[in-house]
Amino acid sequence: MANESRATTVWEGDLTSGRGTMSVESNVIPDVEVTWGARTDRTPDTTSPEELLAGAHSACFNMALSAALGKAGNPPERLVTSATVTFVAGEGVKSSQIVVRGRVPGIDQAAFEEAARGAGEGCPISGALQGNVEITVEATLE
Repeated sequence: MANESRATTVWEGDLTSGRGTMSVESNVIPDVEVTWGARTDRTPDTTSPEELLAGAHSACFNMALSAALGKAGNPPERLVTSATVTFVAGEGVKSSQIVVRGRVPGIDQAAFEEAARGAGEGCPISGALQGNVEITVEATLE
């Protein structure tokens, strides 16, 4: 069964001096302000589509990695993943760099790296980005 997620952004003004407010239908994230400056110069108290994409990619990756490790008989105790999405004005989103640290009993570094590579290729957000954005994965077993 398909699951739909919805977010809405209201924008006022032109690109460089305008601003918008993004809200998610579930209301679990407070409304957030978005501006061109937040995209290009990282301003405080605002976010960007790329920061939201980074959050989605890190969460999706952790779910895929957790599922793969559990299916292999080694469920993780803890996974800490960051995704850094790079945006270049005039060119778009260029990359998503995933860095994961994990505590997983019963496997070694090589097995953890292999599982992380698979999650980097297999999570749905990675699937949406593949072919358009360079995705890299760095994995460290604690």
